[in-house]
Amino acid sequence: MTALSPAAARRNVLILSLCMALSNSAVTLQVTLGGLVGHILADDKALATLPVTFVVGGTALATIPASMLMRRFGRKLGFMLGCCIAIAGSLIAARGVYIGHFWLFCLGAFIFGGSSAFVQLYRFAAADIAPADMKSRAISWVMVGGLVSAFLGPEIAKHTRELLTPQLFLASYLVAAALPVLVLAILTAVTIPRPTVSELKEQGRPLVEIIRQPGFVVAALAGMFGYGVMNLLMTATPLAMQICEHPFAAAATVIQWHVFGMYFPSFFTGNLIARFGALRIIILGALLNVVCITVALSGVEVLNFQVALLLLGVGWNFMYIGGTALLTEVYQPAERNKTQALNDFLVFGTVALASLGSGKMLYHWGWDFVPLSALPFVLIAGLAALWLFLQRRRVISPA
Repeated sequence: MTALSPAAARRNVLILSLCMALSNSAVTLQVTLGGLVGHILADDKALATLPVTFVVGGTALATIPASMLMRRFGRKLGFMLGCCIAIAGSLIAARGVYIGHFWLFCLGAFIFGGSSAFVQLYRFAAADIAPADMKSRAISWVMVGGLVSAFLGPEIAKHTRELLTPQLFLASYLVAAALPVLVLAILTAVTIPRPTVSELKEQGRPLVEIIRQPGFVVAALAGMFGYGVMNLLMTATPLAMQICEHPFAAAATVIQWHVFGMYFPSFFTGNLIARFGALRIIILGALLNVVCITVALSGVEVLNFQVALLLLGVGWNFMYIGGTALLTEVYQPAERNKTQALNDFLVFGTVALASLGSGKMLYHWGWDFVPLSALPFVLIAGLAALWLFLQRRRVISPA
């Protein structure tokens, strides 16, 4: 891949950040409304969160094809294809809402989820084009784009909820189809060098050798359990608040501040990683998730949900960006696509299982069981990062 100058790299990272902002707004909208629309359309209310599961399931299944397509045809064309998939999925979901067909709505959610696999690769595209000393900051800058989605996605949901009554949320999904059209236009301005012929021919080490590295294992665990726990609690929260008879506007606001917590720290997460290292940031993220779980178990008032979900967002940010930064240390340029693909497949496979279990846990065992079930996974990821941190310090400073 041809290197960009620092100035060109910064310009392109900013464009990627804007694309991330708009693309993730559609994702946030789909996740915010998926369980609520599912509850309206599904005969079996235990399946209410299944549309969210289809979103992340589609993401998980598309991660490897998305990475391989980008390796062959380049990031830019890959991102444009992702936009087209998002448009199709949103329109099919809108049709499902219009005719009141639960399974057609789920199909649209699944197709849209495939587009999210491309969106997740914005962070790796930023790392690829940035100089070595800017990689963690470039990842963080792109994730800042998600801050816009913290407000835009839920605000779209709130203001379009009844726009085309009696079909609640129909207008919301039509707007979700319009956002990737705008992203398509913006992507025409981005410059991302395509892989060279020699890079395409070079295969690098076998994948088995790469995943045996402790750094890969800890990075994958941070992404899997950081994202999985976040999705588990976030998916259940709007339904839990509805069960507790809190108004829809309050649930939308809680999700809004949650997504704010997910992305606002990105203004400084990259600098924190550059200064303290990815492992310390992953450990801090795990600790914040433990505090989140404690708050979630302490009551069911709106403030409990809001504080818990805000902490959950910040914890996710530290674990996810920290894991991404750590992952970039374990592969060589020729190995980037297959390593990134496997990592994201593991992450979103875990997220799919979490969202599937979320609705069933809430329906059968109540809200308290949801955060309590997340605790072991947070501890596993945090302790794994702590172990690797101690191992590396022991190598640097032997007794």
